[in-house]
Amino acid sequence: MIPTSRRPADHLLIGGDLPVSRMGFGAMHLTGPGMWGEHPDPEHCVRILRRAVDLGVTFIDTADAYGPGTNERIIRKALHPYPAGLVISTKGGLLRTGPGDWTGPSPYVMPLGRPEYLRQQVELSLANLGVDTIDLYQLHAIDPTVPLDEQIGVLATLQDQGKIRHIGLSGQPGITVADLDRARALAPIAAVENLYNLAERTGTVTLNHAEHHQLAFIPWFPLGHGQLAGCDSPLAPLADHFDAKPAQLALAWLLHVSHATLPIPGTTSLHHLEQNMRATDIHLTPGDLDLLTSTIDAAGLTTWAPPNEIAAHA
Repeated sequence: MIPTSRRPADHLLIGGDLPVSRMGFGAMHLTGPGMWGEHPDPEHCVRILRRAVDLGVTFIDTADAYGPGTNERIIRKALHPYPAGLVISTKGGLLRTGPGDWTGPSPYVMPLGRPEYLRQQVELSLANLGVDTIDLYQLHAIDPTVPLDEQIGVLATLQDQGKIRHIGLSGQPGITVADLDRARALAPIAAVENLYNLAERTGTVTLNHAEHHQLAFIPWFPLGHGQLAGCDSPLAPLADHFDAKPAQLALAWLLHVSHATLPIPGTTSLHHLEQNMRATDIHLTPGDLDLLTSTIDAAGLTTWAPPNEIAAHA
């Protein structure tokens, strides 16, 4: 990673031909409790999505597992027919068992990468989103019980058929450099989505690798699980110095730490959405980046990550 005192680029290219604004939107929380079922106020979700686009968001992240299916459908309700330049990224390859499987106490979500299942899920996502081609389709987690060439191979076949434009990999919690190299030997990979934020930097090696190979790096949980935002954030004492909210500082750090990052903060609050988007106006120097990093490290802050045994399986 190369820190810079210049304002970070406003856009990046996914797959070399798909320009998106650097601050995306993660739609996961526009579902019911536990990312299960419909949100209790679907019209509010519609307002959130439309406001995000009004504010300049051109990249929205979702997945078939959010709902399941309801998240993709609320995006369609809010934004279809989609404005020119809006990129919808979705994911497939996780099994859900109920509203507690991402947050406990139910068994954690599990990968399913059988080719016939992935093919079905792509078709469902096409229908849910109301599109003929999915701009970026990501394998939500690598299934260790299915050969990777079969998982990537079926997505490559669907890409050849025009149903997927670009292929990406997502991890629970992260895709490794070895995972990326194996996948890139099978098909062009345009993006990687990993758990990554100011307090959880385990994926830095993968980020550097993605940047080197001109892949988009999409940090999920860019604000931790909320621990980097709010008045109790370790960044709160620095807010006055930077004239910014803690969440804005955490997002600005991601934008500056690499030109490959594409943060996707999600929220159900219009106020927080507008605050998050203003993080793109913050300019940080290399010294500022070091200050933010050292502040978090000194606080010993840890953020949520999948259970170790699940991370090892997925």
